[in-house]
Amino acid sequence: MKFILDEPGGGYAIQHYANGKITVNGIIYRENLLVMPNQVIPQWRPASFDDLTPEDFVQLAKLGSEIVILGTGSKQRFPTPALTYPLFDARIGLEVMDTAAACRTFNILMSEGRQVAAALFTINP
Repeated sequence: MKFILDEPGGGYAIQHYANGKITVNGIIYRENLLVMPNQVIPQWRPASFDDLTPEDFVQLAKLGSEIVILGTGSKQRFPTPALTYPLFDARIGLEVMDTAAACRTFNILMSEGRQVAAALFTINP
C-alpha cells in the first residue's frame, strides 16, 4: 500500500508498506526497524512481537520521542504493561496498532512536526 509521494518534503517518511518490507525515502527495508523524523534504525533487535523485552522499551524511551507507535505486524497485539513500563516511567505515550496503520499514523504525526518514533515489525508475528 503506497502512502505518500516519492519525494518527501523533509525528514524520513514511510512511502510504502507490504508484509515483509517497508519503503522509507526510497530505501526498502525487509527487517524490523525504528523510524523517526530524523533517522532510521534498521535491524531493530526483537525478531518478533513475542521476543519483546523491557530492554527494547528502554531503548525506545531513549529515542527522545513524545510518542512511540508500535506496529505489531498484520494484526494488532498489545504488549503487557510490565514490558512497556520504561515508556510510562519516561512519560512517553504508546500507541499500538497493526504495522500498516502504524506507518500511516507515523506519517501524519511526523507531518505535524511531532516527535514520534515508529517501532515496526515487518513480518507477521
